[in-house]
Amino acid sequence: MERTGPTVRSSRLLAVCSATLIAVGALVVSAPAVGAADADLVRNGGFEAGLDGWRCANSSGAAVTAPKRSGTSALKATPAGSDHAKCSQTITVRPNSSYTLSAWVQGSYVYLGASGTGTTDVSTWTQSPGTWKQLTTTFTTGPSTTSVSVHTHGWYGTPAYYADDLTLVGPGGEPVVIPAAPAGLRTTALTDSSVALSWNAVSGASGYHVYRGGTKVATATGPSATVTGLTPSTAYSFQVTATNAAGESAKSAAVTATTTEGGGGGGPKLPARALVGYLHSSFANGSGYTRMADVPDSWDVINLAFGEPTSVTSGDIRFALCPVAECPNVESEAEFTAAIKAKQAAGKKVLISIGGQNGQVQLGSTAARDAFVTSVSKIIDTYGLDGLDIDFEGHSLSLNTGDTDFRSPTTPVIVNLISAVKTLKAKYGPNFVLTMAPETFFVQLGYQFYGSGPWGGQDPRAGSYLPVIHALRDDLTLLHVQDYNSGPIMGLDNQYHSMGGADFHIAMTDMLLAGFPVAGDTSKVFPGLRPDQVAIGLPASTQAGNGHTSPAEVDKALDCLIKKTGCGSYQTHGTWSDLRGLMTWSINWDRFNNWEFSRNFDAYFGN
Repeated sequence: MERTGPTVRSSRLLAVCSATLIAVGALVVSAPAVGAADADLVRNGGFEAGLDGWRCANSSGAAVTAPKRSGTSALKATPAGSDHAKCSQTITVRPNSSYTLSAWVQGSYVYLGASGTGTTDVSTWTQSPGTWKQLTTTFTTGPSTTSVSVHTHGWYGTPAYYADDLTLVGPGGEPVVIPAAPAGLRTTALTDSSVALSWNAVSGASGYHVYRGGTKVATATGPSATVTGLTPSTAYSFQVTATNAAGESAKSAAVTATTTEGGGGGGPKLPARALVGYLHSSFANGSGYTRMADVPDSWDVINLAFGEPTSVTSGDIRFALCPVAECPNVESEAEFTAAIKAKQAAGKKVLISIGGQNGQVQLGSTAARDAFVTSVSKIIDTYGLDGLDIDFEGHSLSLNTGDTDFRSPTTPVIVNLISAVKTLKAKYGPNFVLTMAPETFFVQLGYQFYGSGPWGGQDPRAGSYLPVIHALRDDLTLLHVQDYNSGPIMGLDNQYHSMGGADFHIAMTDMLLAGFPVAGDTSKVFPGLRPDQVAIGLPASTQAGNGHTSPAEVDKALDCLIKKTGCGSYQTHGTWSDLRGLMTWSINWDRFNNWEFSRNFDAYFGN
């Protein structure tokens, strides 16, 4: 969140990608000797049959007769905008086997790689404009790997590249067989209208179907799903099946779950549709100061911006009202506290938000952790607040080299933050409201990149919120990722999505609800959150941040996510009817813009 004007953070994404590509460019290795039983497994690797067997993102590829290295055709693929013209093919392979991937290419920047290997995915690249050059790399499949994806791609803003005679030499895979029925189906969370389920992953499965009373109601890419749209205090029976290219397994053993009487999942009660906003309480900017008593009733959660540390590493958080010199119309402490109590009496939640654009917080020691707990508690107690919003940005969170599993983090700033928040939750009890407002760089980018990566060189902040969200998911009231000030982010469709329209919010929100493999590793799947735990974060006006979305596009995103209508090219992995609502930066900027954002929220949900 920003104190001043908008800041574009797309450079972070480019830095991550560039660092990664530089790192992986060093992976060109000599091919091992090929065994007599090995064969070329690529279908139509010479592109003599057009694009048969290949999928090129955004229709970026075509078979052309010139230039070609051999035969009658070659691949021509043209990057455009945020798309780098990736063309790929999925190939059946054998577990624990060695493969040599090779292709002849030409172009300004051309990449060749393989993903889903089950060990270390590989990529190599070259610059070869006007001349054919061979790229070669090798990999070994993991113990349960039965298919890999091989691909070529160019780079953003460069001319078309060409590829020909692409081969993958190694032992052919066994025929794909229908997977076994999943075991271990269990309930992990309940609300009055949803049931969260998980089960044991099935070897060879590419997806799962969830059945309620014999009717398919959800699909999932990993071993978890949330079924929504249920009736309070009602018993339901669920089963799950595993699927792959060969077909669908038998149904699992059934599990019965009964929804709760009240909303929310047992934690602090919020309206079924909640509007969250940040109130500039400690500073002013071009939007002007808004007194707590003047915040309209539309806002259900009011985050006080910001509590900030005395130093980056102290953990000692301080909060004070905006100085009179900066905010001439600021209320007194007594008036501010009274207004908070009035909002709470009307059913609103008021939280202290820690961090923001300028408030870097690094809890690198246990002393900093303890100071955080003590100082945040003092702020909550002084003003009688309902809880805490974590808005760590910039360099507050990053992962140490070697910290590669979001499920068991080892980096002190991550571990200490989790511990501190759990301590606060335990101190204040089940009605303690916990929200988070990370940027896409720290969450959804984790689908591609996590920390410094397997080769080092990546931005260690990539995906670094994921271990915090995962460890606190049972305590989390709301996650509202900032869908703004973001570079293009890859969605679950493996396409890049850019901010400013409905498509970006649909893709980014669906990732949070469906879950995703972190850094493409299918053994490390970030489980989806419950829909009632998720709100969409947007800027309230064009002045508030880059990526402003018009009310019409906001409505489109809500229609797709909640009703699965008007989704455009991106197809969601569920109908998320219990999606909690919207968050915006900020209440002040919405007031500056004649309350356009909150008025549209009220109109859409009939408030």
